[in-house]
Amino acid sequence: MIKKTFKDTILLNIGAFVLVLILELLSGWMIIDRYDSPFSFFLWALKYAINIMAVIWINHFVLIPYFFDKKRYFIYGLLVIGSIFLVAYIEAYANNSWPGVTKTFLFHFYTTGTGMAAFFLRRNMIIQRENAEKEKLQKEMELNYLKEQVNPHFLFNSLNSIYSLSRQQSLETPDLVMQLSELMRYQLESSKKDTVLLKEELEFIENYLLLEEKRLSKRCIIEFSIEGDLSRLRISPMLLIPFAENAIKHGAQSTNEQSKIDISATIKNTTLHFGVVNSKPTMITASNRNGLGLENVRRRLGLLYPNAHTLDIADKGNEYHVNLTVDLTV
Repeated sequence: MIKKTFKDTILLNIGAFVLVLILELLSGWMIIDRYDSPFSFFLWALKYAINIMAVIWINHFVLIPYFFDKKRYFIYGLLVIGSIFLVAYIEAYANNSWPGVTKTFLFHFYTTGTGMAAFFLRRNMIIQRENAEKEKLQKEMELNYLKEQVNPHFLFNSLNSIYSLSRQQSLETPDLVMQLSELMRYQLESSKKDTVLLKEELEFIENYLLLEEKRLSKRCIIEFSIEGDLSRLRISPMLLIPFAENAIKHGAQSTNEQSKIDISATIKNTTLHFGVVNSKPTMITASNRNGLGLENVRRRLGLLYPNAHTLDIADKGNEYHVNLTVDLTV
């Protein structure tokens, strides 16, 4: 059963009552000359409107919550018809006997149905609003959870890179620590936003790749290219970095062989085509290509860009291929 505020309930019933009263006045307008005065005609319409609203109120406070909302539709239908018949019987039998009851019942069935249609229309609007609010809240909670997963995942990978250089006693280690600090600053700031400029996100990936390239020395060639107009396009933060991280992790980092990583970002109109190709080691250790990072990004894409993205990840012999297409107008 849906929850309604007191204000919603009052407005709902006032609106239904006014609508029923107007229908009664219009339906009886052709026989207004049978009444002594317009006021007596209005009292007649008001009486019928109250009778009809009695049925609607019985539905509102009793039948709907205890039968309709509990999916007892057959019993609900019988009770609705029974309540309309009872009102018609009380109203018409004393004066018109059974033919009058039948006529009054059919009349009330039509007008009550109209009043109830207004009630259910309003009720459906309330349900849709509540469902939309619940869906929005659930989506925000899930996205916040996924963002919280990204932060430590990226940090651990970056710290491992700095740790490797420090063990080599590299003179570049202090500079790389500062570079990592800038990367983390961007990540922390962007995690508070729903979207960031695509240009900033790609610059972040480029700086991350430069850091990794220094750590991997000369045994990995990293190429990163951008084509197209980036202006004004925005994207969810930290959405692309897992693909770059996995290219490092499952490519150059897992072997001492010469390796290559090729990452491209092409913008056509408002569509981003993001591709990653990295060489695959000759000797492959047992690992799961679809780790936390990729599962995370798959879920975020589904939540943020439903029906507006395609993601293909393929193992092609000596290379891993990732092809992502996202419509950034969504």
